[in-house]
Amino acid sequence: MAGSETRMLLLGAVAMFEPINGYQIRRELVSWEIDKWAHVNPGSIYNGLTTLTRQGHLKRHDLRDGTREVAVYEMTTKGRAELLQLQIRALEEVDPYDRVAFHTAFSMLPLLDRAQVVHSLGRRKRVLQETLDGFPSPRHVGPEYGPPHAFRSMLLWRDSVATELAWLTSTLRDIESGALKFEQGDDWGWEPPSDDPGWQMNVDREKYRALLGR
Repeated sequence: MAGSETRMLLLGAVAMFEPINGYQIRRELVSWEIDKWAHVNPGSIYNGLTTLTRQGHLKRHDLRDGTREVAVYEMTTKGRAELLQLQIRALEEVDPYDRVAFHTAFSMLPLLDRAQVVHSLGRRKRVLQETLDGFPSPRHVGPEYGPPHAFRSMLLWRDSVATELAWLTSTLRDIESGALKFEQGDDWGWEPPSDDPGWQMNVDREKYRALLGR
């Protein structure tokens, strides 16, 4: 997967759950099945965290948790700015042949405020319409589009853009009306099951904060 999308996943996971240890980041991202839709090798996560720390986007704390040493990560100001830029770009820019960046940014929607999401998705909607208009109409088949099977393949890309545009129109309408809640602090009408590792992650987060003197 492209480096910017990997960075977005790692920075986003830390931003949502910080302070968080490396194993928890890996476990959370694996539960998102990033190896399937984002083509990320789970084994590369630790190297990615090391790189982001070296670049100043993350801060690493080596803490003693009981009898073991744990590497705990937090965002830096530089990292937050980088993540915001990556998310906005992924939400607004349209690539009809690759939506991994958009899926990555949308999966972390709670990190953005509602006004930014409405603005960025509204921009994406306009670009999607322009992209759709740029495809040939199914009713106008000409030799300039190549042999029939090639034209039919092009229509598959066109239809996928049309499908996304319909989905985005509905999604944006629900966000604007308040029917689709995603902001932190909103009542989503959902919570993880009792055996979800996220509950223990919350406990560990408070413990790490105490160890860091927060």
